[in-house]
Amino acid sequence: MGATLSNKNDLVAAVADSTGLSKTEAATAVDAVFQAISNALKEGDEVRLVGFGTFAVTDRAASEGRNPRTGEKIAIPASKLPKFKAGKGLKDAIQ
Repeated sequence: MGATLSNKNDLVAAVADSTGLSKTEAATAVDAVFQAISNALKEGDEVRLVGFGTFAVTDRAASEGRNPRTGEKIAIPASKLPKFKAGKGLKDAIQ
């Protein structure tokens, strides 16, 4: 079984180990990937990584909720949410 990746530092260490990069270089690469995905989503684009998955933004409509303490109705504004849909390669890899 592979290394446990429970946080960004673990991911950076795994990238450094598998590529031969220093941890500083790997951290720069990981940050660049995260930033590129974030920037694309901010622009309304999808990021499709064939065999891995798709990052996209979905719209959540405004709704009405209730304060659990008081029962008072509150308005929940519309928002945008990032979504990830796993690709076939990733799904098959975890089976």
